[in-house]
Amino acid sequence: MANDDAIHAHVKEILRLLGEDPGREGLERTPARVEKALQFLTRGYGQDPRELLTSALFNVEYDEMVIIKNIDVYSLCEHHMLPFVGKAHVAYLPNNRIVGLSKIPRLVDLYCRRLQVQERLTVQIARTIEDCLAPRGVGVVIEAKHFCMMMRGVQQQNTVAVTSCMLGSFREQIQTREEFLALIRTPHDSSI
Repeated sequence: MANDDAIHAHVKEILRLLGEDPGREGLERTPARVEKALQFLTRGYGQDPRELLTSALFNVEYDEMVIIKNIDVYSLCEHHMLPFVGKAHVAYLPNNRIVGLSKIPRLVDLYCRRLQVQERLTVQIARTIEDCLAPRGVGVVIEAKHFCMMMRGVQQQNTVAVTSCMLGSFREQIQTREEFLALIRTPHDSSI
């Protein structure tokens, strides 16, 4: 693939500019490894979030909150291309339409596998659910540690960034929002 060759050449040049010898034994295959890792970590660009969600919609008379919590978040910060990792908590209030439960973590992963900022990631997840399901409300909270703050810059090891996006009844009705926030704070029962 032509892009592979271009990425390999650029990674070799970056290694050289950093003062390394790209031809030495430990680095000979690094350009190929970096290319493969970057393709995997950014595979979300080749996926359609609407298609993902609409492939598993069901008409069901259910109007209570649906929450998927503790969804693993692994993404690359677009500012430094360093990882940020954490958990996403996603809820919606159906309007006679639900989505297959596995599609929510898949949607989170799809958006995580693009260069991101946590704030945009949070909104993209919420708005896609809103657009595809037309629920009465959507709530998304993401808690993450950013390696750009841990390994460089302020070097804070225990700082957690928390972002939220509340739409519909999650924004308009404080009782709905408080129920969601209380439920995501309850400890996970590992015996489930």
